Amino acid sequence: MSLFGLFQEEKLMAEHITVPRCLSEVAVLIEGDIGNAVEKRDIIIEKESGELQRISELHPLYLALQYPLLFPHGEDGWRPGILHSEASLNRSKKKNPRNQVTMREWLAFHLQDRSSFLQSAILLLAAKLLQQFIVDGYMMVESQRLSFLRHNQGLLRVETYKNLANAADRGETEPSFAGSRIFMSSSVLQSDGYTIGNFQDTMTICKWYGYPDLFIIFTCNPKWPEIMRFVSKRGLRPEDRPDILSRVFKMKLAELMKDLKDRQIFGCVIGGEVTHKSFEHYHSCTYTIEFQKRGLPHAHILIFLHRDDKFPEAANVDKIISAEIPDPDENPLLYALVKDHMIHGPCGKDFPTCPCMVASKCSRNFPKRCIESTTVDDDGYPVYKRREKGFTVVKSGRKLGNEWVVPYNAQLLLKYRAHINVEWCNQARSIKYLFKYINKGPDRATMQSSYRRRNEENPGQIDEIQRFHDCRYISACEAVWRIFGFEIHYRTPPVERLRFHLPDEQSVVFNDEDPIDSVIDNPTIGMTKFLAWMDCNKSSEEAQQLLYSQFPTKFVWKQEERAWHPRKSGFALGRMHNVSPNCGELYYMRTLLNFVKGPKSYEDLRWFDDTLHPTFECMLCAWLAWR
Repeated sequence: MSLFGLFQEEKLMAEHITVPRCLSEVAVLIEGDIGNAVEKRDIIIEKESGELQRISELHPLYLALQYPLLFPHGEDGWRPGILHSEASLNRSKKKNPRNQVTMREWLAFHLQDRSSFLQSAILLLAAKLLQQFIVDGYMMVESQRLSFLRHNQGLLRVETYKNLANAADRGETEPSFAGSRIFMSSSVLQSDGYTIGNFQDTMTICKWYGYPDLFIIFTCNPKWPEIMRFVSKRGLRPEDRPDILSRVFKMKLAELMKDLKDRQIFGCVIGGEVTHKSFEHYHSCTYTIEFQKRGLPHAHILIFLHRDDKFPEAANVDKIISAEIPDPDENPLLYALVKDHMIHGPCGKDFPTCPCMVASKCSRNFPKRCIESTTVDDDGYPVYKRREKGFTVVKSGRKLGNEWVVPYNAQLLLKYRAHINVEWCNQARSIKYLFKYINKGPDRATMQSSYRRRNEENPGQIDEIQRFHDCRYISACEAVWRIFGFEIHYRTPPVERLRFHLPDEQSVVFNDEDPIDSVIDNPTIGMTKFLAWMDCNKSSEEAQQLLYSQFPTKFVWKQEERAWHPRKSGFALGRMHNVSPNCGELYYMRTLLNFVKGPKSYEDLRWFDDTLHPTFECMLCAWLAWR
């Protein structure tokens, strides 16, 4: 007999490895990660003849066989070749829209409320079975996508132009002897390249605008009136409709971002001079969506304020952030909201099972100490005003005071009626949150499996074998969020990623079956962003005044033309890829690109003090000696 359970041990816990708080949630646990689960599901069906057959979860009949209550007539699931309607193709803004329905789009279609579509009516009233269908469907989407990458991306190879040309000179014609295979693109969600790229993009925004001023955590409230009205009419509970939870939260989050950016409730959310025609300002903020292990999405938001609207002194923080219980007589609604959403715990020795308890202590350092005015401690963290003789609330049979209040903004709390923590940032804390919430990767859980068997030597003794599995944890809300195609990472302004390379060492991607001669004769090989930048410097005086990393602020890259054009609207930042010092000349060239403006060729990058230096390293040493 095998027993499975979720395991939590204080020594093994990490920030992204926790135990679910909601036992009624249906989720999927994948040992390792999604990529390890591709083509490993063992699905066997029995034919009428009694013969057994193994099928894939991508088979059109899989859903009807797995969920007979949801597909009572044995309807086919997704299959390749389903075409978009002409109306949807006409609405597409793409020049060459894809005309076939993907599995994600098929699932998103079936998760919409349609009174005239019986299949959706049955599916959306299935409660926990709907949750299972959603997480199973998302696994199918990821399995299909990663399976495609595994079987098709392996046909692609990458090599530098110089090595390909040398191979052609040696008479080699087979591309399979050149270059290395591409395995995992950085565009794959939650891959290492994806998370690191997002972190570095956000750090680029920090470099341009300075450190953020406010950090906000906004959590979905399953008891919002919009949600309760919807599910109560159907005899359901909020957790029975993760699609509604995610969609309502998405709308509330969009409204919150309008309050922060457009309505400027904290001040002007801007960063600096951004347009080439005037000294206008551009909104700057970033957020990341996460999913608690109780089925609720929440957003971590970083806000960059204009220098005139910052809060340089601790005393000014009290204007927008409160950590006290309001007067129930003067403001009974705010008092009730603080009691319901902004009181931590209670935790401590009397509540050892509270999720925040680690090593018999609260990991969030509650209760906080009470002080008469807001100050900043020695580590630069804000210590908010919490007066001892304040009002109290009763929660879980315990009277709690100001020391248990999570900092909040009264205006936002009254409008959104959910947990919405507002914190004043400093430099160290901003970087901590950037790294923690943008680069930490997906949620994980540790699963304990127990297997009991009789001892062969002593039949009366039972042996118990325990194993611990590090698993990727995907809740129904996360699955439906990704099925709907909602953003996980959002940042503004956008960041243009800038590649660079040594002469004739640009990366060339080609197919296994392409002859080397046709690969090196492709005219687009010499039309990289980096070479196009130097070409633009030859004809534009404005371009000559910019560093490579500053170029996207005034120019826009046209992929179809493979050329830079003057920017007419909008704004973007530039980020050069990181290079290790072990890369030698490439590293030295990247260092030079940080201060050399407007080079028209590689020789210009090595020209200094009326001397053409033989290498980028020599040029850098000469420049450093001059400084």
